[in-house]
Amino acid sequence: MTTIHCAELNLLWARLMLEELHRLGVRHLCLAPGSRSTPLTMAAAGHDGFQRHTHFDERGLGFAALGLAKASQTPVAIITTSGTAVANLYPAVIEAYQTGVPLVVLSGDRPPELIACGANQAIIQPAIFANYARRLDLPTPSLDLPPQALLAQLDQAMVDLDRPLHINCMYREPLYPDGQSSPFESYLAPIAAWRGNTTPWSAIPPISRSALPGPDECNSFAQGKGIIVVGTLAPHQQPEQILALARRLGWPVLADAQSQLRQADGVVHHIDQMFHHPKALKLLGKAENLLLIGGRLLSKRLMSFIASHSWNAYWHYMSHTENLDPGHLTKRRFIGSLPMLAALPWPLLPGSGWADALESYSLELEHQFAERHDQGRLTELSTIRLLSRQLTGEHQLFIGNSLPIRLYDMLASPGDAPTVFTNRGASGIDGLLATSCGVALATAKPTVLVVGDLSLLHDLNSLALARSLKTPLVVLVLNNDGGSIFNLLPVPNESLRQQYYRLGHGFGFEGAANQFHLPYARPDNLAALSLALSEGLSLEGASVIEVAVPPSESADLIVELAEQIRGDD
Repeated sequence: MTTIHCAELNLLWARLMLEELHRLGVRHLCLAPGSRSTPLTMAAAGHDGFQRHTHFDERGLGFAALGLAKASQTPVAIITTSGTAVANLYPAVIEAYQTGVPLVVLSGDRPPELIACGANQAIIQPAIFANYARRLDLPTPSLDLPPQALLAQLDQAMVDLDRPLHINCMYREPLYPDGQSSPFESYLAPIAAWRGNTTPWSAIPPISRSALPGPDECNSFAQGKGIIVVGTLAPHQQPEQILALARRLGWPVLADAQSQLRQADGVVHHIDQMFHHPKALKLLGKAENLLLIGGRLLSKRLMSFIASHSWNAYWHYMSHTENLDPGHLTKRRFIGSLPMLAALPWPLLPGSGWADALESYSLELEHQFAERHDQGRLTELSTIRLLSRQLTGEHQLFIGNSLPIRLYDMLASPGDAPTVFTNRGASGIDGLLATSCGVALATAKPTVLVVGDLSLLHDLNSLALARSLKTPLVVLVLNNDGGSIFNLLPVPNESLRQQYYRLGHGFGFEGAANQFHLPYARPDNLAALSLALSEGLSLEGASVIEVAVPPSESADLIVELAEQIRGDD
């Protein structure tokens, strides 16, 4: 094969792969610049079936793809060049693996003869993501591998894809075709029918998995004093089905911040803080049966209660097989969708209401929180309260890790709630802005990211992604000058805390907003924050709002709140 035909065959293979990925449901392509990935880039540029997104920073690109996949509920492909470019995707790949998000990484690579010999930008890329991604390691394009084999391997790798897939693509130079025609018609003859239609080469149906309790089991389980705890759920999973089931059984629902139900009618609000309430804690101690739906709970108090309580029966219901129990408790595990759970033959027991008093305790806490944090000075706590009241079902809320997500779990006001997104698989503070940009891109709905100052410093490059958005994205940064979450942890002394944990920096974000040409506001009271939020959500694009607070204020307020709850009972 001539060198000219080598470049053309590289491009042909890339076109075949991207066309098959499109037929398998991929609609978004995220691309970073690079030379070795040129066949993939050129194939992407020539396929109008994809929405294409570019970014110069592979780490941010990976997280943007993660957000796109989460919000669109489709697999998203990422194209990078070789070397550390693909390595920069690792944090996003880990998060996608931990939370079951399908990312397809297509990495350009050097051919075998340029590996481990000092060639430029050549590293060992196969298995670079270890167990965090499926692998499809392709050889350099060759006429010896028939095109139907290439398509069949890709189809098999994509079956039931619910986590990352890494397709490593080795290319020999030249990489840039010169436009001359190539004699590949006989090579493509075996897939002539495929080229003439729009279906995958070998359509492999998804594997149906379910394991459900029987009628007698449902009836026996429902007779006890039960509670329903709801962990992380996506909106498409229909979490409202749980509320209907709870009404049928007369059981209380304890909803995590990531469940889409945290602010919904029919759940026990403020459950994390409820564990400071002696009467509520005593009542919960009477629970006999636990139905845990989903996993990855946020509240340590709730997790501790589940782990330490003596359950007569503990059922864990999930959409897929996975061990999400850090306490390793004995339990029954069932697999299925939420509509399947609600459709089981449960007895009708709405009059049981054994824990109805939890609603009144929850209302007491809501009144306390409203009195203390819905007016007065601007703090991190009052900011979260305002967000939970001002955002509605028309909006999306992406909540950053460390303190923001915990404050929302503690304090969010009941009412019409936005769709909630998080990155709590590995709970890192990197890539949060980029992921929220992907979420906003996928849905075009007005979105708010509430994030800590260290998290935003980690991801400043992604302000370029935010700048490219056409729909509203409000980046609300809570600047407490360092890692304020460490003020709540038992670090042995204050000097150690400040020097090695909090890492105060003294930075503000007005200059960063200006650098990326983004509107900026720094409100100093709740009314000004409410106005800035409304204005940001009405813009065609991204904006930055900075709420600056003293470093130790939030920790002090959280401690005061707990003391008031315990003392007011």
